[in-house]
Amino acid sequence: MFETIVVATDGSDSVSRAVTVALDVAARFDATVHALSVINVDANEDDDDRRAELTAHAEDALAAVESETDQPVVTAVREGEPVAEITAYAEENDADLVTTGTRGRHGENRFLLGSVAEDVVRRCPVPVLTVRQLAAFEDDEAVDAV
Repeated sequence: MFETIVVATDGSDSVSRAVTVALDVAARFDATVHALSVINVDANEDDDDRRAELTAHAEDALAAVESETDQPVVTAVREGEPVAEITAYAEENDADLVTTGTRGRHGENRFLLGSVAEDVVRRCPVPVLTVRQLAAFEDDEAVDAV
């Protein structure tokens, strides 16, 4: 049913549960996991230090995904508008499922879905699984079950 699963990550705490769920689904279906992190550098911003900082953060987010599993994980860092890059990556890799958190670094004030998650759901041509952060995680309390 699922052969290729893309998990979009920005390294935020709210994405950690989405990563766990994506890896679980992948293990159940013996699917290939693609971890994708998109850096969004303003087109008017020509700051190599900022770009390097964002790239390093994206690579850390991908390393965190890899550290959660013994399965091989295909990783990619892309630069551009996150929704467009996530959608394009899913299409290019014939993904069967895209998994994302409901709130990321820039969506902390959104009521239901972060703007990126909402737009991916609306625009991505493959099924999208959004995974909500449990309230206990949001309050920094330990939760045993996912």
